[in-house]
Amino acid sequence: MKRLALLAAVALATLAGPAMAGSLQDIQSAKALRIGTEGTYAPFTYHDASGALVGFDVEIGREVAKRLGVEPVFVEGKWDGLIAGLAADRYDAVINQVGITEERKARFDFSDPYIVSRAVLIVKQGNEDIKNFADLKGKRAAQSLTSNYGRIAEGAGATLVGTDGFDQSIQLVLTGRADATINDNLSFLDFRKQKPDAPVEAVASQDEAAASGIIVQRNNPDLVAAINKALAEIKADGTYERISQTYFGADVSR
Repeated sequence: MKRLALLAAVALATLAGPAMAGSLQDIQSAKALRIGTEGTYAPFTYHDASGALVGFDVEIGREVAKRLGVEPVFVEGKWDGLIAGLAADRYDAVINQVGITEERKARFDFSDPYIVSRAVLIVKQGNEDIKNFADLKGKRAAQSLTSNYGRIAEGAGATLVGTDGFDQSIQLVLTGRADATINDNLSFLDFRKQKPDAPVEAVASQDEAAASGIIVQRNNPDLVAAINKALAEIKADGTYERISQTYFGADVSR
């Protein structure tokens, strides 16, 4: 009953408007960590068949909150409003594969990186013509036309075949309507876990990795330190490995 009352109070406070700034002291006083998340971005944050909120980032958020000694309270919203919501104090942190960029670091604080992703080159199994990015010259690459991956493919000399996203890109490769796709290795790991028999493979990856972190309001060194300590504990005791294997079948921290 106490927990239900706590969650109800936090929910009402969130609906009522901005609360106190999301400092560690405020979080500990409220006994709750308000976490902004999409809820529609599998396998990071989504609803399972029962309607429960699940996902890699959701489990990371729960574990961080537990180690801070508070309850996790997830506040769902569209991606393009999550960071603005953090600035408006709708939540204390956003845990939703937020890339660590210089632009964001100028306005917010980040935890240490807890997940990294790389661009990988995906082809149909048995393709002997494409073994690395340079081999894309003159080939067809299935890409979202405005994505960074599309720009990488175009820069390598590929002709772009426009798609709506990862799933459609893979299907075009499988059906032979495209020769390859460059995409996020995390999406590919999730796809391989869901469809291990699909005849596609990653033949090359970029050396440079893009890191994501937990993003919080600016000038919160105590909160960042506490979150970093929690993340370190999660990795040290095997919790991170368990969560990572559940959703990706691999350790995605490096």
